[in-house]
Amino acid sequence: MKAMMLRETGGPDKLKLEEVDTPSPGPKEVVVRLQAAALNRRDLLVIHGRYPGIKLPVIPGSDGAGVIVAAGDEVNQVAPGDQVIINPGLNWGSDMDRKDAGFTALGMPANGTYAGYVKVPADNAYPKPSHLSWEEAAALPLAGLTAYRALVTKGKVRQGENVLVPGAGGGVATFIVQFAAALGANVYVTSSQAEKIAKAESLGAIGGVNYKAEDWVEQLQELTGGINLSIDSIGGEAFGSLPVLGKIGSRIVSFGATRGPVPNFTLPSMTVKEISVIGSTMGSPQDFADMLKLVAEHEIHPVIDRTYPLEQAPEALLRMEAGENFGKIILTIPQ
Repeated sequence: MKAMMLRETGGPDKLKLEEVDTPSPGPKEVVVRLQAAALNRRDLLVIHGRYPGIKLPVIPGSDGAGVIVAAGDEVNQVAPGDQVIINPGLNWGSDMDRKDAGFTALGMPANGTYAGYVKVPADNAYPKPSHLSWEEAAALPLAGLTAYRALVTKGKVRQGENVLVPGAGGGVATFIVQFAAALGANVYVTSSQAEKIAKAESLGAIGGVNYKAEDWVEQLQELTGGINLSIDSIGGEAFGSLPVLGKIGSRIVSFGATRGPVPNFTLPSMTVKEISVIGSTMGSPQDFADMLKLVAEHEIHPVIDRTYPLEQAPEALLRMEAGENFGKIILTIPQ
């Protein structure tokens, strides 16, 4: 099969298209012929060598959807010919509230979805929502799962609440906007680009502000009247303003810190307002099933930014690295 192989870290240019052996399933595994894959920022961490426990060579990629072509002897929940979407989380464990220490995801250390075929546990293959195209289905897994757990399982969003999504444009942030709007929340965003705020509004957000404005906090406070739930992946100085925006008893969920540490985070506003700060990462098998149910019930369509053929994965990764995308970047797989 054709695959984008990473044999040394250093950047997207280190990915090379190679011909490699097609995997065979173990007793409880299936092999999926991929129709499409999607990019995540985790892929960049792996490719640049900034991800813990890197083992090379590896085929990166966590997201994919396709058709089962082979199944192990002990597999009975799915069968060859089934159209499936892949849960990228591996070895979550039996406790849906917290992951086991051995939890990993496709694409590191296990080979991932930048390939013609991928081998996964049969329990990780779920029926593809019928209203989604292959590209849309591939866009959903990691970002949709992360968004659902942060918003619903950890954030416990309620209808009518004001939800803030800093940094509109990324895959997870886009899903949070869509999911929160579908669940009846009032969604607000921040971005440095008016175009991205407008796109978020087209997905259900009420409005947003430019976080580069000196008075962006005051603007947002006036626009919203206060925030019940902030879901952040940015960190940095802007994170320190979230308690200021929060209402009494509000929640802040963090699932990343792309801008690093928070130099201005102070406890007084946290304690006086009784604000909860909650960490979240990816999600459990139950979260994945519940996320797919939400997507199907509300016929939510993932936002596709741009589509590239598999061999142009380095170019696609550079677009994501530059922050030029709004929504998910897709790789189409040659058949």
